[in-house]
Amino acid sequence: MNPERLARIRQMLALRQPDLTVCMEEVNKSHNLAALIRTCDAVGIPEVHAVWPRRMRMHTHAAKGSHYWVKVERHETIHEAVGQLRQQGMQILATHLSERAVDFRDIDYTRPTAILFGAEKHGISAEALALADQDIIIPMVGMAQSLNVSVAGALILYEAQRQRQLVGRYAQSCQLPRVEQDRLLFERGYPVLARVCRMKHLPYPAIADDGSLLADDTWWQQMQLSKAAWQARQQDAAFGDEDVIS
Repeated sequence: MNPERLARIRQMLALRQPDLTVCMEEVNKSHNLAALIRTCDAVGIPEVHAVWPRRMRMHTHAAKGSHYWVKVERHETIHEAVGQLRQQGMQILATHLSERAVDFRDIDYTRPTAILFGAEKHGISAEALALADQDIIIPMVGMAQSLNVSVAGALILYEAQRQRQLVGRYAQSCQLPRVEQDRLLFERGYPVLARVCRMKHLPYPAIADDGSLLADDTWWQQMQLSKAAWQARQQDAAFGDEDVIS
C-alpha cells in the first residue's frame, strides 16, 4: 500500500460517524439500495442496516465502490434491527407522511440517530412505524407526495452531516474501534491477501502506523501455501484429530 493511499484511507476513517446510520426495510430495487449506500459513504456512515430477502443483490455499478467501505448488517425482521439500534442508544426516525410527522430539518441529528426507509411501493411497515420515536417528512408543494427513496435519503443525510459539522463532530478523533480500522485498511489496502485469508480462515494481521503488516513467520508461511497444499494440510489435521479421538 503506497503512502498516498494509506493517508487517504486513514483520513476517511477519521471522519466516520458510527452513531449515525440508516435502516432499509425491504428496499427492493438494487440500484436504490446501492445509491443509499453510496450516500452513506459520502457522509461518513460506516455501517447500515437492512431487512430484505437473502436473494437481494447490490447494484455495484451504482454504488461506485462505496459498498467496500460501508458494512451492511442484515436482519431477519424489523424488530431485530430496531432492537439492535436501540441497544446502541439511537433515536429511531421513520420517513413517513403522518399527522405526527415533522420537517426532517427540525430533528437534532447530532444525537445518535438511525433513519428508517421503507420499500419503494409500500413505504415503511406498520410494525416499523410502531417502533419509531418520530416520523419525519420532506416538505413538498408539488403534486407528488414522495421522492425516490435514494433521493430522500441523500437530502436527510446531508442535513445530518451539516448539523454535525457545525458542532465539530467531523473534527473529533477517529471514533471507529481500532480493530475495525485495521479490517478496512487490510481488506482495501491488501485485497489479494485479504481474499486468501478468508479462503483459508486465517485471522487478519494488525497494521502498523506506516501501513506495514504486523505478521509473524508462521502467518506468512500459511499464506504462501497453494490452495491444494493448504487443503491437504487441513485434511491431514482432520485425520490427525480423528486418530486422537479414536
